[in-house]
Amino acid sequence: MKNILLIPNIKIHNANALSSPYTIGFPAMTAWLGFMHALERKLQNTEFKGVKFTGIIVSCLELDLQTYKGRGDYVNSIIATSNPLDKSGKRPSFIEEARCDMEVTLAIECELGVIKHKEFTDLIDNKLHTMKIASGDITSFKPSQHKEIDNNNPRQLTKYLMPGFCLVTRQDLMQTSMNNGMDAIDAMLDYLKTTADVEVDENHKVTRSKAYKKEEGWIVPIAIGYQGISEIGQLKNTRDQTTPHRFAESVVTLGEFKMPYRFDTVEEMMWRYQEYQENDLYLCQNNYSIKKEESKL
Repeated sequence: MKNILLIPNIKIHNANALSSPYTIGFPAMTAWLGFMHALERKLQNTEFKGVKFTGIIVSCLELDLQTYKGRGDYVNSIIATSNPLDKSGKRPSFIEEARCDMEVTLAIECELGVIKHKEFTDLIDNKLHTMKIASGDITSFKPSQHKEIDNNNPRQLTKYLMPGFCLVTRQDLMQTSMNNGMDAIDAMLDYLKTTADVEVDENHKVTRSKAYKKEEGWIVPIAIGYQGISEIGQLKNTRDQTTPHRFAESVVTLGEFKMPYRFDTVEEMMWRYQEYQENDLYLCQNNYSIKKEESKL
């Protein structure tokens, strides 16, 4: 049995939608696991300091990306904030930040021990009012709940995650293409592009058009961690002089949004920190196993 802290219908305003330097949309998995870690640290000075959070499931119920596409525009533009004028009366330079408003339900796997569950969930609700998720403000949420869930019976949990989509990794798709000699970026774009089959008649008018992708499903690029690009050491003028520092870049791979009822176990939806293995990779890990399945509708 898994002990699950369920936090339903969290509404987040102005969350960071730049999940990596070259992807925009759903916040990176590092942001969600970072929130889980921050929430655990909030418990350190309470009677629940022994509680450990070991994994998280994110079910996205709604997402509104703050972009704009005008009449005749080819691409979307970011709706940015307007900073005050400088001394010359001009807008100062700034880095554009993509934001989104969203609603999610979170299920956090816990190591609880013997505690009073009602007092624990009440404390979690109290702490949530002081926190952010993916740099966004938490505007509302439903009271958190404690659930005991059988890993092999995900229906006990998925009924609380609907109607939403859970993000899982699809690194296997990229790995297959890369094993065939394809570059990593090309392998990713090969699964994201849309191809159209078009038929025309003798008058050069389109009679049939069908668009498709290489793989069925809602495939998206996702940021799952960081790759170290410098040696670990000390850096001057940092806020924390006791923690070693290194420069890093985002690790991006493929993921898929799937509705919760399509999973056979709770573990398939769960994201965790991957143990560091001396390879300069700091990753979030999901163990979703790919199966060719027919629609269950």
